[in-house]
Order: sequence, then C-alpha cells, then structure tokens
Amino acid sequence: MYIPVNDMLKHFKQDAPAMANITHKSDQWSPYHDNSGTVLAVGIPGAVIVAGDTRLSNGYNILSRDATKLSQLTDKCVLATAGQYADFIALRKFLQQRLQLYEFQNEVQASTETVAHLLSRELYSRRFFPYYTFNLLAGLDENNHGVVYGYDAIGSYDKMTYGVQGSGQELVVAVLDNQLKGYNKINKTIPQTREEILDIILDCFSCAAERDIHTGDNVEILIITAAGTERIVKPLRKD
Repeated sequence: MYIPVNDMLKHFKQDAPAMANITHKSDQWSPYHDNSGTVLAVGIPGAVIVAGDTRLSNGYNILSRDATKLSQLTDKCVLATAGQYADFIALRKFLQQRLQLYEFQNEVQASTETVAHLLSRELYSRRFFPYYTFNLLAGLDENNHGVVYGYDAIGSYDKMTYGVQGSGQELVVAVLDNQLKGYNKINKTIPQTREEILDIILDCFSCAAERDIHTGDNVEILIITAAGTERIVKPLRKD
C-alpha cells in the first residue's frame, strides 16, 4: 500500500515529542564489584608460601591501602582471594564458622584437603548467584609438603604446585611458568629454597604493580610450615 510522503512526515512530527522524553540509563545497578588485586601461592617441600597485595580499589579509586586478601583458616591452611571484597568477607566468615564447628565435633582441625572440598561445595552451592571471588587455597598436606588448590567461581578446582588469581594473573603466571617449571629453559635450574622462592614472588608483584593499577601499596606474605606461620610485609609502588 502506498503512503504519501507528507502523511509519513506528519506522523513522525506527532511522535517526536514523545520520543524526545525517552531517557536511556547508562549505568545499571549490579550486585557485583571487582575490587581486584592479585594473590599468589607456591607450594614447596616442607612449606607453602602465600602472598597478596593490600590495595583495595574500585575502578580508578583506591578505597584502602591496607586491606588483606589472605585469611588463615587453620594452622596449616590459608585462603587467598581476589575479586569482590565483600564476598571474600562473607566466604571467609562461612568457612571459619564451619571449621570451628568441625573442630568442636571432631576435636581436631580439618586437613587442607578437607577444607579444599568444603570450599568447593560452598562455591558450587551458590552457582546460581555465585560469590564474585577468585580463590586459592594453600596449605600443608599430610606429609607437611606445600600444596595449592585453584578454583573457578562455581567451585571447580585443581591441585597444583603454584597458582595465581586476580587482576595481575596474566602478568605473573608467565613468570612463574618460566622460573618454577622452566619449559623453555636450556639449563633448567629450578629454585627449591625458600629464599629463592621469596625473591621470585617479590619480583612477580613488583612487575604486576608496574602494569596493573589494581595491584600495589604492599605485598603481604605468609610462610606456613609445620612449626607455625611467619608473616612478612614488603612495600610496592603507591601510585
């Protein structure tokens, strides 16, 4: 059916005021905020070393320069989390309550493997409204050797010797692959001592802080052995 051009223009003019009042919302509310940061864990014979930066940010705003991303759940187990800080606190509180109940009922602390399974089940139970957290669980196994478990958002996990999560993951994991695995090294001299691993971890965080604006201020390091836990804090760039 043919419609005259004048009738079409008249129709558009009548609808123009209504169309002019349409507003578009550019920012939709979201329950999730990525407060970013970087966490890292390396397991070695007799110890596990866990590290995380202390910067808490939201976009280009720094909310805190002294916010820990590490939580010691048992004498031999530490949770390291990047992502949304509020979800990290909620997840930490849940795990602490369940592990306290476990210790009360069994008169012994949960093993690292038990905690790893508990964390996986809790993340999976929230799969339809998941925790916005990127987790590493590091601790000592039954032989007091370091072990690391890496998780996705809904609880799938893998046992490994080292792992990285957070906004600096892509910057750090290649360094660890080169230094701790040595895939492309002609002379594979893999560091084994605690001091060598600490130097590598500090270099990793210094490199990440150069490129990632969400990683910085300080790096907090926990060294867990059968004898106890040692805490070290080293400065990073502040800008």
